[in-house]
Amino acid sequence: MYRTHTCGELRMDHLNLSVTLSGWVQKVRNLGGMTFIDLRDRYGITQLVFNEQSHKELCDQANELGREFVIQVKGTVAERSSKNSKIATGDIEILVEQLIILNASELPPFTIEDDTDGGDELRMKYRYLDLRRAPVRDNLVLRHKMGFEVRNYLNSQNFIETETPVLIKSTPEGARDFVVPSRMNEGQFYALPQSPQVFKQLLMVGGFDRYFQIVKCFRDEDLRADRQPEFTQIDCEMSYVEQNDILNTFEGMTKHLFKTIKGVDLDYDFPRLSYADAMKYYGSDKPDTRFDMKFVDITDSVKESEFKLFSSAEYVGGICANGCADYTRKQLDQLTDFVKKPQIGAGGLIYIKYNADGSVKSSIDKFYTEDQLQSLGEQFGAKPGDLVLILAGSTNKTLNALCELRLEMGTRLGLRDRNTFSPLWVVDFPLLEWDEDTNRFYAMHHPFTSPKVEDLALLDTDPKNVRANAYDLVINGIEIGGGSIRIFNDELQHKMFKILGFSEEDAEAQFGFLMNAFKYGAPPHGGVAFGFDRLVALFAGIDSIRDVIAFPKNNSGRDVMIDSPSPISKEQLEELNIALTKKEK
Repeated sequence: MYRTHTCGELRMDHLNLSVTLSGWVQKVRNLGGMTFIDLRDRYGITQLVFNEQSHKELCDQANELGREFVIQVKGTVAERSSKNSKIATGDIEILVEQLIILNASELPPFTIEDDTDGGDELRMKYRYLDLRRAPVRDNLVLRHKMGFEVRNYLNSQNFIETETPVLIKSTPEGARDFVVPSRMNEGQFYALPQSPQVFKQLLMVGGFDRYFQIVKCFRDEDLRADRQPEFTQIDCEMSYVEQNDILNTFEGMTKHLFKTIKGVDLDYDFPRLSYADAMKYYGSDKPDTRFDMKFVDITDSVKESEFKLFSSAEYVGGICANGCADYTRKQLDQLTDFVKKPQIGAGGLIYIKYNADGSVKSSIDKFYTEDQLQSLGEQFGAKPGDLVLILAGSTNKTLNALCELRLEMGTRLGLRDRNTFSPLWVVDFPLLEWDEDTNRFYAMHHPFTSPKVEDLALLDTDPKNVRANAYDLVINGIEIGGGSIRIFNDELQHKMFKILGFSEEDAEAQFGFLMNAFKYGAPPHGGVAFGFDRLVALFAGIDSIRDVIAFPKNNSGRDVMIDSPSPISKEQLEELNIALTKKEK
């Protein structure tokens, strides 16, 4: 037996017990006649004591150990004279009587401690070492617990976990597919699924009623902190349901996770906000509602202004930052520089200070009297001590910049506490979005999303104003999940394909199997998919989903640990009948 107990298990109740522990050497401290070693495993750290007077050879052997050596010790649990309240085993130590080196270790390329000196790329290259660090391990344990509770909840709601294929048919809608050549079908390719969308709909046709799967999905798209080329979804579908049925079910799952994992009671109905209002008040379809600071549109009230930036702008709007009238010129210049960043793209920033003494100071006071500035402040609900920040320009660009400014102010004012959670449903998305470059409509969600029943007539007369029977769950400005009620009528699905520019031949080639299935009594159905990685990251209080994935890829989509993607041999290419050509620069 390599161990009788783990390194996080022993307490004062175990005093004088003879034990065997195994693990990695975290740290060696030679204090002359005594040597202390911190022994670490997945469960924690236990201090080992080697006494030169009673066990000189053991003590000499201990002093030869290096970081990350794998050792086994036998000894007796004793009360620690200098207790350590920072670790669970800090009241005890092991008086070592026997030491066995199970495996030596080279010096690790970075320190395997909570606060490591290893950079991201280095730790990803040696991910198997990074996994030994408590913060990484804790994230993966959290992921495990959340997956377990997801299954518990959905099982209690009569969902059936069903696996769907990983090698599927490529469809050009949405993000780029990862494709896989087929050796047995020369010149043909599989695709890796961006989601199990058509399969879960087919399961509804098959009568499975309630399906779920915690499933790997793949998208060949540009990466960022909350994106990976392969990611995990909690994928679900239900039959004989309307939108409220799905929202209530998965609001329940969300509350269950918060209660069981974080001990947080979300004992209220999640607010529901239309897409139109989300854009109007927050400039985003995933608003952070932990704080207020809604946009105020003053476009109409400044149309006749002598200030041309306002009078010529398509949109003029701003936010009111409570208690910020004391912002210095330096702070205001920093905010101006922030909104002028290329990725935000505002031309400048207008401020109005409503000082505590009732006076007003503004960057546009040469164009506006104090009474006029007071009138503008009333539109923002500004009080003495408040600061109004205004942007002007084209509508979409300005709304986006104002969104970033609002979030920046929320961060500066400490209003985005990671331990505060503000969930809501965003509903009534547009069904379609027009692309000027290709001169056609694209599905905002996917081609199987049902229009709102009350907007069906607009499909023939005004497609751009048709609302989708779709919904997103947003928590703290993060899109956690989304879904829709599906089209289950063959005639309506064909009309949707036609609006999206599919020829009958294209629709048949790509989705004929689904259309055929609909001919055999498809039930009304709808579903949702939660980004499991994002959900775990939210619970862990971190920004990057890489930190909750055991073996993530970097921002270039590379696994630097195994050096992938990588070339394959000439023989493999020939077997697949693939010839590589050099792309002209």
